[in-house]
Amino acid sequence: MRGRPAGSRALPHRWGCVAGWCWAPRLGGWRGGFLVVLPPEEPRSRAGLSVGANMAAALRSAGVLLRDRLLYGGSRACQPRRCQSGAATAAAATETAQRARSPKPQAQPGNRKPRTGILMLNMGGPETVEEVQDFLQRLFLDQDLMTLPVQDKLGPFIAKRRTPKIQEQYRRIGGGSPIKMWTSKQGEGMVKLLDELSPHTAPHKYYIGFRYVHPLTEEAIEEMERDGLERAVAFTQYPQYSCSTTGSSLNAIYRYYNEVGRKPTMKWSTIDRWPTHPLLIQCFADHILKELDHFPPEKRREVVILFSAHSLPMSVVNRGDPYPQEVGATVQRVMDKLGYSNPYRLVWQSKVGPMPWLGPQTDEAIKGLCKRGRKNILLVPIAFTSDHIETLYELDIEYSQVLASECGLENIRRRSLLMETHCSRRPWPTWSTHTSSPRSAAPHS
Repeated sequence: MRGRPAGSRALPHRWGCVAGWCWAPRLGGWRGGFLVVLPPEEPRSRAGLSVGANMAAALRSAGVLLRDRLLYGGSRACQPRRCQSGAATAAAATETAQRARSPKPQAQPGNRKPRTGILMLNMGGPETVEEVQDFLQRLFLDQDLMTLPVQDKLGPFIAKRRTPKIQEQYRRIGGGSPIKMWTSKQGEGMVKLLDELSPHTAPHKYYIGFRYVHPLTEEAIEEMERDGLERAVAFTQYPQYSCSTTGSSLNAIYRYYNEVGRKPTMKWSTIDRWPTHPLLIQCFADHILKELDHFPPEKRREVVILFSAHSLPMSVVNRGDPYPQEVGATVQRVMDKLGYSNPYRLVWQSKVGPMPWLGPQTDEAIKGLCKRGRKNILLVPIAFTSDHIETLYELDIEYSQVLASECGLENIRRRSLLMETHCSRRPWPTWSTHTSSPRSAAPHS
């Protein structure tokens, strides 16, 4: 095993990684991460479905894993390896100009100056239907997510054409995405737990960094710099790594410092994936068992578990993106935990356009199962950690209501998303392990 240096000079982008410990050649060795799992409230019913997306007001217990320091900075800055060439688009320059205004601070309880910041990275979603076009325009201009001919012209055109359809979908789920609300609740519970577990790095403050809606990642970094943090953790909210999601967010951090022409004043660490963390797997398994209990006893063993993940274009997969393998690893670990008690499939949703994407598609799999008389299905969103348009509209309405009625399904349910904390406050390596004895922890699988 190669040795692990104490620091690094640049924010890493694409790493080879297993279960939270990542081999980072540019940084000279293995690097690790941490996981905080937060509780839902009791599930609520939505049109006969188990949505279960509410979070309990108090954090009952959780596991935290944070290993090894990654220092962003040093005597010189190195450009990270990119998901694809030309990722610094004209859109990035436009966003930099727009950020000249001072964004609204992400207010949190307490008035102590924070020492450690956790930047919660995600795609984000429009909170109102009026924000949909701007959201889509940023999305279609992101070359880490997709490449289009004359993208600076075609991207805005596609966004404008798709806006009315997507606005109607958001109206059907209440008028906007709840992802910011849930991320805030997760962040509040996370920093409360970290203040308790790691007082020597407290106070902790969470920051929300979205790619396509406010607060944008760049706006969050500006606030972190103004707060004068000692250290910062870029914490992806995607359990499985993809260049199109986590990679895009990490590129945004790099581009911010490159464009403003200065080095960060805080020491950065990165948690870029956690697909097979035991706590994550246990929470998936526990939720699935609870949902299976809602099926008629005589049907329970024949329920088909459909693990549904957001699809990717095959052009991205063929470049070596690790996302499908990491999603598959999560599914395998969950089914292993369940003892392979039920038939299951890994399926893919949200395909857009005529080009080849990962398959089989979720809706086609449901139709195929119906034709074979398999009419009891449990949908498990395996790559999401909070509700948004893909779960609340696509899974809950398009598939579980409209398609289920057309196919004549007997029972279809969706597993809730936010993880419960009865997955325990076990003696996982903690923040103090990460900061005070970085070499004492072994890779976690």
